[in-house]
Amino acid sequence: MKKFVAGLSVSVMAIGALAACGGGSDSDSSSSESGSKKPSKIVVWEDTDKAETTKAAAKAFEEKEGVKVEVKEVKMTDQQKKVALDGPAGKGPDIMLLPHDQIGTVVDQGLIAELKDGEKALDPFIDTAKSAVTFDGKVYGYPKAIETPILLFNKDELKEAPTSMDDLYKLSTEKKKDGQYGFLALWDNFYFAHGPIGGYGGYVFKDNGGKLDPADIGLNNKGAVEGMDYIGKWYKEGLFPKGLIGGGGGQAMDQLFGDKKAAAVMNGPWAVAGYKEKGINLGASELPKLPNGEPIKTFVGVKTYAISAYSENAEWAEKFLTSLTGKDNAKAMFEKYNEIPPVTELQEDAAIKDNEVAAAVFAQAKNGVPMPNIAEMGQVWEPMAAALQLVATNKQDAQKSADDAVKQIKQQIEANNQ
Repeated sequence: MKKFVAGLSVSVMAIGALAACGGGSDSDSSSSESGSKKPSKIVVWEDTDKAETTKAAAKAFEEKEGVKVEVKEVKMTDQQKKVALDGPAGKGPDIMLLPHDQIGTVVDQGLIAELKDGEKALDPFIDTAKSAVTFDGKVYGYPKAIETPILLFNKDELKEAPTSMDDLYKLSTEKKKDGQYGFLALWDNFYFAHGPIGGYGGYVFKDNGGKLDPADIGLNNKGAVEGMDYIGKWYKEGLFPKGLIGGGGGQAMDQLFGDKKAAAVMNGPWAVAGYKEKGINLGASELPKLPNGEPIKTFVGVKTYAISAYSENAEWAEKFLTSLTGKDNAKAMFEKYNEIPPVTELQEDAAIKDNEVAAAVFAQAKNGVPMPNIAEMGQVWEPMAAALQLVATNKQDAQKSADDAVKQIKQQIEANNQ
């Protein structure tokens, strides 16, 4: 599969070289400092219902630089497929938006271009975001916003956020006597389970200086098995209800927390509005440390602006993105849409610091790891979900479950590379 995609990439790039870019291809006589001709316009695809601040930034850029920036709303999850069709046809954008974990796939497909400014472009961002937009040692995007699971708790139950999972374990054993729960998490789901597995030393693919090695999988090493054993302990001791396992687990967890039968949950900022509607006196913090003293290493997702490989205006597109993701515009985006920008300087800004959820996401993101952005990640989810459910239901021990999962992942990767 990889070989096929690589071949396709060359073909698509060749077509792209012949096609006009969707951004303005006409140029006037002005140029950038490097001599790049000033385009008539550049085109940005922004996510639906989240374009207002981008349009304001575009207007300011146009007034300053004399380059029109057209902002079109296209659902982020549709942009990858749409660029594959519209790019070669000359109707695509100069700038698109995508989840960072798709970067490896779209690079293989020849849809996005490496940033000319490289690592220098990432100076303003936190390290986790820098890693997220780096693929095979090269930089492919500007981070827009970060998401990661955090600790959400009911302040009527907990006056302060616990700092250790041992404290939550003790609370949970006490609550169990009254048919209540101290802490709930969807640890049969690998997205959430990576937190404790990573905290004990497991990893998906070895990171060799910015290059993920799909041949080196660390999901059945000693640390990963310890993490899975720790996960299993919560289910075996009845600290997590059986209803939390499987596809309905998220709904069950939300209901228990919303009904004030659980004191705390591990969930993302996307759950905050629903919990507040339920009347929860909500608090938020980074996740407590594991019994081994290490942080819970959650997966971090980064919404990323990337330059289309079909753009003829890459230099000006990068110049606009430097402005769009800069401190002032990023802060405006947060204040309007609550999307948390991974800009280092904003961590101490009152807008972020005084927002309990945003501050928690910022802090937890520093403990987390970016979701792997290579295509082989697609072969990990199902085998790991199966392994975690065997552990959660106490049908198989952690080592055997992890070994079987890694074996299946390797077989699937090999099959897809043929």
